[in-house]
Amino acid sequence: MSKQDGSSRQVTTGPVDDSATPILHVDMDAFFVSVELLKRPDLRGKPVLVGGTAGRGVVAAASYEARKYGVNSAMPMSIALQRCPNAVVLRGDYASYSTYSKRVMEIFQEITPLVEPLSIDEAFLDVSGARRLHGSPAEIAWTIRRRVLDETGLTCSIGVAATKYVAKVASSRAKPDGMLVVPAADTITFLHPLPVSALWGVGSVTEESLARFGLRTVGDVAAMPASALERAVGPALAAKLGSLANGIDPRHVHTTRTEKSIGHENTFGHDLVDPVEIRRELLRLSNNVAVRLRKAGLVARTVTLKLRYGDFRTVTRSRTLSEPTDVARRIYDEASDALGELIGDGERVRLIGVRAEHLRVSTTGAMLWDPDEDWRDAERTIDEVTAKFGRGAVTPAALVGRVGDRRAGRPRSGAPGGNGTAAAADHDGTAADDEDTAAAARGWGW
Repeated sequence: MSKQDGSSRQVTTGPVDDSATPILHVDMDAFFVSVELLKRPDLRGKPVLVGGTAGRGVVAAASYEARKYGVNSAMPMSIALQRCPNAVVLRGDYASYSTYSKRVMEIFQEITPLVEPLSIDEAFLDVSGARRLHGSPAEIAWTIRRRVLDETGLTCSIGVAATKYVAKVASSRAKPDGMLVVPAADTITFLHPLPVSALWGVGSVTEESLARFGLRTVGDVAAMPASALERAVGPALAAKLGSLANGIDPRHVHTTRTEKSIGHENTFGHDLVDPVEIRRELLRLSNNVAVRLRKAGLVARTVTLKLRYGDFRTVTRSRTLSEPTDVARRIYDEASDALGELIGDGERVRLIGVRAEHLRVSTTGAMLWDPDEDWRDAERTIDEVTAKFGRGAVTPAALVGRVGDRRAGRPRSGAPGGNGTAAAADHDGTAADDEDTAAAARGWGW
């Protein structure tokens, strides 16, 4: 049995058939803010923001009281304070968030070994093998919520379903501090009335494309002939959305995660106009990405450039390489070519990001002809010098006196892989889930 209150919140309140719902999605409620409120209980019930106010600081997390004013994570702090001028802004303490995250994940591991962390504040659990010891999936969800509250003072919301996708949607509907079980037999009934933004892979751009075809709900997408859906969003996304709209998601809970992408981005304290400064920053970001690739023993087949203009328009361009690489010069060349297509004289640039995608493990074998051999040898030598003498011991000449030394705030370095971290204009995630994770993954910028 479930009920829905005056908002979109929906929670399970009584007995329900959870016999075929072994997947749990646990999401901490306004995690960063909630941890801060443990130290500042006097701020409970007030609009609270975690983030930075200097320069172009962004909102890393917003309390539910602040969200009523239209404030959300990743929003520029200046805009957030215009919408909610009485908000209390806290700088944040990532070390504390990590400590609490570790304890929460330990609670999950004590219930089942099948835990797939998605970020610092959410995870999927498969409780198929935990029933004999801990009870049914719904009982396990109640146990987790009680233990998290008792042992940390924090609340979480849990979705219980037959698949990962439906469990994640359910947890977002149960927020804050709720649990929603979606019986396997009720999956379609649950999904079809939801807006298309509830489908993974549907951000604002795709939502507009679907709306032009009259598709506004998940049920509309499910009823759309495959050929017509392909015309709206292309074959690959059409196949994905068609499956999700019909409750089909064959993915399992994986206890180990592989990086899907590695990226860095930076929001500047002032818009950049000088092409030399812009390309210098592009080189710095490309170098940082390449260093992380080599440390992880990975190479990338695709290089993606993200650009945000002074008027907040955001675009991305991707280049697929003939051979995967971990060489900064190659990454820079591809990103630089893409940049040339996106900026003209006098164009103001607010943010630049470089991301390496389609990663695979680097092999020791060399190609018969390797055009990047000299650059690769040079960059690996720099890695060795850096390991011995510290970062900055050797720096590309083009980066001496770089614009990054004069910008306000710290670089916003993207975290490896995972949901929501691919910084495309159309994000891949459940749109209804407006939590701290996306802002954390994109970096602090405080």
